[in-house]
Amino acid sequence: MVKTNVIKAAEIVHIPAPPAPYFLECGYAVYNAGDQHPNRSNIGVFDLLFIESGTMYIGEEDRQWELGPGKSLLLLPDRYHYAVKPCEDRCTFYWLHFHTICSWQETPSEIPAAFQPEEHSRTFKTSPYTIQLPKMWTLPYPAQTYQLMDRLRQYSAERQSSAYWSQQQSFEELLRMMDLRQLEQTTSPVVTLAEQTEAYIRNNYRSELTSQSFSEALHFHYNYITRCMKQIYGMTPNDYLLHYRLEQAKLLLLKTEWPVAEIAKEVGFRNAPYFSNRFTLKNGCSPQQFRKQYSR
Repeated sequence: MVKTNVIKAAEIVHIPAPPAPYFLECGYAVYNAGDQHPNRSNIGVFDLLFIESGTMYIGEEDRQWELGPGKSLLLLPDRYHYAVKPCEDRCTFYWLHFHTICSWQETPSEIPAAFQPEEHSRTFKTSPYTIQLPKMWTLPYPAQTYQLMDRLRQYSAERQSSAYWSQQQSFEELLRMMDLRQLEQTTSPVVTLAEQTEAYIRNNYRSELTSQSFSEALHFHYNYITRCMKQIYGMTPNDYLLHYRLEQAKLLLLKTEWPVAEIAKEVGFRNAPYFSNRFTLKNGCSPQQFRKQYSR
């Protein structure tokens, strides 16, 4: 008897974007009775499997699965993958390799991953959206998934200059279909409130925001809002507000010739010296120096 870990919405692999994961290659395989998945270690790419028919017996480190039709499994780049035992009947499946340059995390489904917008924005000037892919899953729309995979395989016969864009577009469509954050019934209330708080800040960052205004707008006590934000974004609402205001100030310093005091007021700071101080602490240079660094 093969041990099978029963997972509801499985462990979740969290991948921040931008930059989005990118497609590498895919294929379709047929295993007859007695065939088995190859044993591999640290292959350096994500290996996504979609079982069409039959059953595959596969493991990763100390985990083992019995995958039937309509099941998907995401094997991780830095783990040992192996066949638990050969197939007992004919098994057909699709496979897809993709990669990301971001640091990803795997967590139990009930524990959201916390990424740091502050660290991420040093490169991308934004807070990341976190794609949440299930480790092992029962596909809600298997036929649609198989059609997407067939489309991806067909593009490989085209010229690279056109195939590249078509493949990336279809791959992102596949990721969107699998992203648990697109499925409201699987989204954690903590994630939902944190995202609502983020949206509220982005839409109102020019105004004076207080703990009371957060509570009134989001209909939760400010302490609970803070816990959710820290769990998902690693920041309190006020920390995120400061972070977002300073990022908007950077854009205005580059796009306009406005005086620093006017920019400070535009992004929600009532005190220009305080704005300059916070900007310097975060970026290692004053607003004037930042503007000059990118000016001719």
